[in-house]
Amino acid sequence: MNMSTVNTARLLITCEDRPGIVQAVSSFLYHQGANITALDQYATEAQGGRYFMRVEFELDHLSSRQDALIETFQKNVAERYNMTWRLSCVSDIKKVGILVSKVDHALLELLWRHARGSLPCEITQVISNHEDLRESVENFGIPFTVIPVNKDNKAEAYAQIDELMQGNDLLVLARYMQILSEDFVLKWPMKVINIHHSFLPAFVGANPYKQAYEKGVKLIGATAHYVTADLDQGPIIEQDVERVSHDYSVEQLRELGEDVERNVLARAVKWHLEDRIIVDGNKTVVFD
Repeated sequence: MNMSTVNTARLLITCEDRPGIVQAVSSFLYHQGANITALDQYATEAQGGRYFMRVEFELDHLSSRQDALIETFQKNVAERYNMTWRLSCVSDIKKVGILVSKVDHALLELLWRHARGSLPCEITQVISNHEDLRESVENFGIPFTVIPVNKDNKAEAYAQIDELMQGNDLLVLARYMQILSEDFVLKWPMKVINIHHSFLPAFVGANPYKQAYEKGVKLIGATAHYVTADLDQGPIIEQDVERVSHDYSVEQLRELGEDVERNVLARAVKWHLEDRIIVDGNKTVVFD
């Protein structure tokens, strides 16, 4: 545990916008003896819209005071403003499981950043439907499990994956080339992040970069989003694009696209781990 964050907590709030919210939250923390180190807010309208807030603060003896803090905030502030809210302590390290198939660029970016300490989490294991990346994963000291998935065993395979992933706070699809079942997704609400190219809904299926090359695209990119039962329709967390030219080959398009994918996914995962994302319907508010 990093002693510099042992007394750090984050408060995420969603409610209808009303006068006095900032004062109520900051006054509550002040009277608890907390020091606010970061405060971000967003309102959808100048008057009467939806209000979102992220507060990071320091409070001595946080771990022993956490339960009382939650109870007191709910009674004195949250109920008054009908808030949807949660409190997280930075010292409670989130656990992350990764699903991958054969393509390694998104996976290796996460493992590398984690090894360097820039992803504040514990990566518990990697599960794949192929054997190909075992050595790459185990070189980082992370368990690797193969669970084959085919049209005849999907229910059993996803039940096994769900069982093995229990205890994780987040699942990341690092180019996992299988469509998760609706039952599986419903067990992990807003706890699964996926990455894919930003050509959708065009160029669906195999070899999208070849399709893009044949159509002469001028922009390629990537999208990271939460997974819902509606395929590739979940709330978007992060996107990025790169301009390309007519003289790019298919391989150059793929190389550049994979570079965008790895960075977009890493940012999305990091923001989730740092409690920077509030989901509101099928949209996200990201305090980056």
